[in-house]
Amino acid sequence: MSKSKISVRVRARAHRDEVVGVVDGVLLLRVAAPAHEGRANRALCRLLAERLAVAPSRVQIVRGQRSREKLVEVDGLDQATVDRALGL
Repeated sequence: MSKSKISVRVRARAHRDEVVGVVDGVLLLRVAAPAHEGRANRALCRLLAERLAVAPSRVQIVRGQRSREKLVEVDGLDQATVDRALGL
């Protein structure tokens, strides 16, 4: 199975979960969950899984657990498919 990686910048405690856009190859996201006890990270994984039509368990944060800047890995999708689905 292929794995693809996405550079993400997240803003927690937003009004709603949404994909904002792409700036310099970094996907900008907003999540309503607070950055407390991993809630924003779980919301980020759910949002990406929904947009990519994969199970949330196939999306994981590999770097930046406690940072706004994260590297996310998606299992089972190639990089071109992910880039196309997210507009990267």
